[in-house]
Amino acid sequence: MSNPDMMEALQVLAADKGISVDTLFRALADALESAYKRMPGAYEYSWVTIDPETSEFRVHAQELDEDGEPMGGEFDVTPENFGRIAAQTAKQVMLQRIREAERELKYEEYAGREGDIVTGIIQQSDSRYTLLDLGRVEALLPQAEQVSFERPDPGSRLKAYIVEVRKTAKGPQIVVSRTHPGLILELFKLEVPEIADGIVEIKACAREPGHRTKIAVWSNDGNVDPVGACVGARGGRVRQVVNELRGEKIDIVPFSHDPADFVTKALSPAKVKEVRIHPDTGTAEVIVPDHQLSLAIGKEGQNARLAARLTGWRIDIKSETQIRDEATGGLPEGEEWAEGEWVVDPATGEQVWQPAEGGPSMSAEQWSTGEGPDAAPPVADPPADAGAATESAPEPVASDDVESAGAEPSETPTPVEAGAADA
Repeated sequence: MSNPDMMEALQVLAADKGISVDTLFRALADALESAYKRMPGAYEYSWVTIDPETSEFRVHAQELDEDGEPMGGEFDVTPENFGRIAAQTAKQVMLQRIREAERELKYEEYAGREGDIVTGIIQQSDSRYTLLDLGRVEALLPQAEQVSFERPDPGSRLKAYIVEVRKTAKGPQIVVSRTHPGLILELFKLEVPEIADGIVEIKACAREPGHRTKIAVWSNDGNVDPVGACVGARGGRVRQVVNELRGEKIDIVPFSHDPADFVTKALSPAKVKEVRIHPDTGTAEVIVPDHQLSLAIGKEGQNARLAARLTGWRIDIKSETQIRDEATGGLPEGEEWAEGEWVVDPATGEQVWQPAEGGPSMSAEQWSTGEGPDAAPPVADPPADAGAATESAPEPVASDDVESAGAEPSETPTPVEAGAADA
């Protein structure tokens, strides 16, 4: 049984659905086989063949033995009125197989593309997810993969990073992200030809979506500046990436195999004085000038946090003053902590300072006025009760102000007064 118009119809359908003609032939053969087996008196073991040149289809069958295995030769069992009877049944099966072929084709188009970047048009958005139209399929942008303050308008174009492609009964489900660090890498590949060609590599990336990103770049060609290649002329390349990320700040630093040098560059724009690497604890102790401390830490610790993620080291930032205080125990330069303890004098019942190396003790009054046995008061603070029970020494009053202060004059005259008496 042949149909001259079938081949032309299948070719038009294949072009419209994007499916190969062979796939449609297989779907048609399955549909005709299903239609034949529903006919009364149909052979259980039968199949349909279609000649691709003439579009002629025939039904063949074989007998089955007691064990259900085919036996004997093949024979033609095509019914006389097969075309008219099978038309309606074949139509339903054909449509189902075409839908299955379309879903399989769409899945194969995106299967294995995890890590690629796609551009879609926003269809709809709610509190759970946003749908992106990619053309033949739709992508799902979950709320967890969206930047918190981004609210793109429906109908606007958006680039997203494919994180997963799932095969479902309704077709492929493509999950995309706007917060994945891979989005930064793919955007730079689009804007920087040196990265696409492999001349410049992005060695590491640390990102806080919507706020700030740090990337470390490396050049495989000594004549190519990796940072300059990513920035572009007048910042044109990096500006395109920033615009796509809705204004997210991007820091580009050169990669280094030296941990101390890498940490120094990762903390840019802060100026670092020294980096001490402690491999046993995985810590990098960073020393910065006092005026650079807040810049090195960043707003709410953001700069230090991103630098730690970028380098893989736990970063401990300290100022020069903190390092000096740690070395001297918090004392001014040239002074040392006194060793000893405050004890109760059995004779007087007062708190006194007893040096650890021995020697005379010092009362709380002597400590507060700095008048000790050796004129060198200890630095340690006295107990609170000793300080409260002892009055501070009075300040000396100038001799010229004795009378004005209301004090009685001394009985012993001054040399001037004595000379006046003799006269």
